[in-house]
Amino acid sequence: MNSPAAQDNSGTQPAWDAEVDFLVVGSGGGGMTAALAANEKGLSTLVLEKGKTFGGSTAISGGGIWVPNNPTLAAKGVTDSRESVLGYLDALIGDRVPKDRVEALIDNGVPMMEMLQRSSKNVQFYYVKGYSDYHPELPGGRADGRTVECPPFNTKKLKEDEQFQRPNSMKGPLGLWVTSKDYHDLAMVKRTWAGRRASLVAAWRVASNTVVRRHMATGGRSLVARLRLAMKEGGVPLWLQTSMTELIVDTHGRVIGAVAEREGKTVRVGARKGVLLATGGYDHNLEMRQQTLPEGGQPAISAGARENTGDGILAGQKLGAATDLMDDAWWMPSVMHPMGAVIPLVSERCIPPSVIVGTDGKRFTNESSPYTNFVHDQLEAGVLPAYFVMDTKARSRYPFAQVMPGLDFPAGFYDQGIVTKANTIAELAEKVGIDAAQLASTIERFNGFARTGKDLDFGRGDSAYDRYYGDPTLQNPNIDVIDKGPFYAVRVEVGDLGTKGGLVVDARSRVLREDGSEIAGLYATGNTSSSVMGNEYAGAGATIGPSMVFGYVAALDAAKS
Repeated sequence: MNSPAAQDNSGTQPAWDAEVDFLVVGSGGGGMTAALAANEKGLSTLVLEKGKTFGGSTAISGGGIWVPNNPTLAAKGVTDSRESVLGYLDALIGDRVPKDRVEALIDNGVPMMEMLQRSSKNVQFYYVKGYSDYHPELPGGRADGRTVECPPFNTKKLKEDEQFQRPNSMKGPLGLWVTSKDYHDLAMVKRTWAGRRASLVAAWRVASNTVVRRHMATGGRSLVARLRLAMKEGGVPLWLQTSMTELIVDTHGRVIGAVAEREGKTVRVGARKGVLLATGGYDHNLEMRQQTLPEGGQPAISAGARENTGDGILAGQKLGAATDLMDDAWWMPSVMHPMGAVIPLVSERCIPPSVIVGTDGKRFTNESSPYTNFVHDQLEAGVLPAYFVMDTKARSRYPFAQVMPGLDFPAGFYDQGIVTKANTIAELAEKVGIDAAQLASTIERFNGFARTGKDLDFGRGDSAYDRYYGDPTLQNPNIDVIDKGPFYAVRVEVGDLGTKGGLVVDARSRVLREDGSEIAGLYATGNTSSSVMGNEYAGAGATIGPSMVFGYVAALDAAKS
């Protein structure tokens, strides 16, 4: 792990198997955006991807992009002063991240999005109106949100490359495609007219697909498909199943290329202007997780791409790069599917007739709060695991962990102890191992709050973020009495969408050493770098948006070198 990087000590031109101006390692949103930016600046560019498919964690995400004042928002009149956005991020992040990095995020977001829209007519976005910033109550926060995402995209346009696109768990049966807006409405299919209309649209999509036979992608999959098509149109090559094994430096310590394994062979790729590491975090590197993450967050219960094993971070560390935020992640309370998949709990935690408790039977935070904050509170309280307790009303009205409302959980959930069911709260507590008297007391107090519409303990439903996935037919969209059996308890794990710590970079995306000096020729973005969000999360797409912005910044800096 601590062996030196490969060096060229010959003093002559190295023998390269391939050579470009700008080498990008990783094909997620940040890597592909960087490649497009470098290509526009006239740099010959190559993207290496470890996996058999392209897109990284971006492809299996919701695909939201948090970039204030971008052209799509401006067209809808959703604009903010620079001071307002800075005020929001300052209130949220504080001094955890150097201010010049935060300013670079704000100042480069708009030109990055403009560049993407120039790159191809297929790169398009729409405003997810109403998807609140995660902390809209802070100065500069927006209850109507700043998130954009890509419209559904027919991946047949990729032609021969369609087969190499990473699948997305949001893909529905019989060709059904669902955007985040669709999902928001469909979650209320039993409760609102918007939900019923969304179900009719879904039915039409399934029926029309039998005739048109489109291959529609949404969310992150739509985003990476559009970026990949833009790369193809721009002539930017992508090498799949190519694993970077080490960086190559010259006698002055400048990164001038990388060694990789491709098709069973070792190849040396030169990079005249620099190398960008966009390889994701260390989501599935159990050793790194155990060394850095807090107890409770160490198991690899991650929805990040399986290829994310810390390759870029480790390569940077070999050159003496500093790291930061290695004890944190983009936490996500999750349920383990019986077949092994990680199911993030986003909308589910807003289900009104429900509470989340520890084995002591007590609530420990606002169940509907932003997911990273929820898990921070869970870890601080030492609630491992937590249990999601709900009644039959909840099961009949709302989807949960990919199980549609009104349906019972498949047998595997019960067989593996993921879900427990009982006719009374007392029986449920006994089966799970929760303090029965305290759980009854907790539910009685919560029911009192539900009747008045005000959660006096944790303020559930006070924030516009809480209410986004709540039930608008109720006095408080996030709380309702828990009183109708049978009752359910679902085991909630500490999961994540990816790790948050990584290489320290400056406002130009240059990787830095412990003493603050730059490692010449080396850049990093996304979860390979320490997050510009610090320990927080500004809004939906505050992982992907900054990754794309700082990939863009890296390409522009390399073009000037």
